[in-house]
Amino acid sequence: MTPAARALLFVLGVAWTVPNTLLGLVLGLVGMPFGARASLSKREQALVFAAWPWGPGGAITLGNVIVHTGASLDVQCHTYAHRAGRCQEPTMRLGDHERAHVFQAMVLGPLFLPVYLLSGGISVRNPFERAADRYALSGRGWWPGGAAYPRRSAP
Repeated sequence: MTPAARALLFVLGVAWTVPNTLLGLVLGLVGMPFGARASLSKREQALVFAAWPWGPGGAITLGNVIVHTGASLDVQCHTYAHRAGRCQEPTMRLGDHERAHVFQAMVLGPLFLPVYLLSGGISVRNPFERAADRYALSGRGWWPGGAAYPRRSAP
């Protein structure tokens, strides 16, 4: 794919998911008076709100916005399958997992939230979560329905 075609697809994806992005923007802005900090992340392809002051911890992606309770998306976390006791897997970078959701939202646009919720919501049963875990572990396969987790090679 040419760089121009890739850039065009990116712009179309950003435009298609604007309704989700606006929800994320509102959520992030609500947290700013209470300590949340906003920054643009080229790596995550999103506006990131760090140190969001409420919730059980972790992150949520809405369009091209990631809202998380920590100071950085560079923290290590476990996959959904590991947390559910289904297998032992290495940890993954939280930002890589959330970036997969950014890509998923750019494909499905305003359909992402209903499809995500109908697919199982925040659980190991959700193929969108399993795909995001696969992508975070391997750098490939952010779309649901791929093969088992191929591992990243050791640095």
